[in-house]
Amino acid sequence: MDKINWGIIGCGDVCEKKSGPAFYKIEGSHLEAVMRRDEAKAKDFAQRHNVPKYYADADDLISDPEVQAIYVATPPSTHKEYALKALRAGKSVYVEKPMAMHYADCKEMIEVAVAENQKLFVAFYRRALPYFVKVKEVLDSGVLGDVLCVDVKHFKMAQPTDFDPSHHTWRIDKDIAGEGYFYDLAPHTLDILDFLLGEIEEARGFSANLGKLYDVKDTISAVLRFKSGVQGVAQWCFVVEESSVQDSIVITGTKGDISFSTFAFSPVKLTFGGQSQIFEIKTPEHIQQPLIQTIVDELRGIGKCPSTGESGARTSKVMDDILR
Repeated sequence: MDKINWGIIGCGDVCEKKSGPAFYKIEGSHLEAVMRRDEAKAKDFAQRHNVPKYYADADDLISDPEVQAIYVATPPSTHKEYALKALRAGKSVYVEKPMAMHYADCKEMIEVAVAENQKLFVAFYRRALPYFVKVKEVLDSGVLGDVLCVDVKHFKMAQPTDFDPSHHTWRIDKDIAGEGYFYDLAPHTLDILDFLLGEIEEARGFSANLGKLYDVKDTISAVLRFKSGVQGVAQWCFVVEESSVQDSIVITGTKGDISFSTFAFSPVKLTFGGQSQIFEIKTPEHIQQPLIQTIVDELRGIGKCPSTGESGARTSKVMDDILR
């Protein structure tokens, strides 16, 4: 296949820079159509990005015969619905994270993809970013010896909109987005740990609403056990004071450790044998482009994408287990 024609369901903010332009900048890829319930906004996006078609109804985009693959960029509550419709219409699907509201939904999406002989990918784009690929190269080199444990801390200040219920966003509406900022942000960390250290076999957690700013949980702690035997601890809190803000992952082995971040892209620091080495790695202009390139390559039969329905579902299962 020489070219993949894409359609986007939900051409909102995430599509402006992080993902949308990649679909028409990548070799062998073309953005054919976009959809948003607000037709004026869909038209505006299409005109600014030179997209031939726009729709206000997802079913119209899904049924477009010139669209071969669909990017579902809506809030989590509709991921499963749109993904299943697209798969059953004979389209491959790239769905935003988290893959779905619960692990059971993810399994159904995978089953339908298999039954329809279609590809299913999830927007855990860090798997293809040079920053995290470098961390994986270090781990795979054996310079840290045997990996023993991982420590995760992600502490954020409350958003200005969190303090006034009349201004709460959909990201803290449980019916639309699941368990708030944990559902929005933690999947990236849990998925990259799966990428770097292998499958998380068991996860247990505690969660609470300690800030009392909204209804969903704002503070979560977890213990993790990987199939390899590596152990981990992770903490998330989304109501801290500015001086307590933190975004760190530290992986420790028998010969040293490596530290980096999920979101800040702080310099990767490798420490072993009493010495330290720093790697400063830039992120691309369109942060999802490296992963989308792997998807296009796989659909064209010339490559393989590292973020599949199966890997995305594993992260949803871990989240379910932590919040159980």
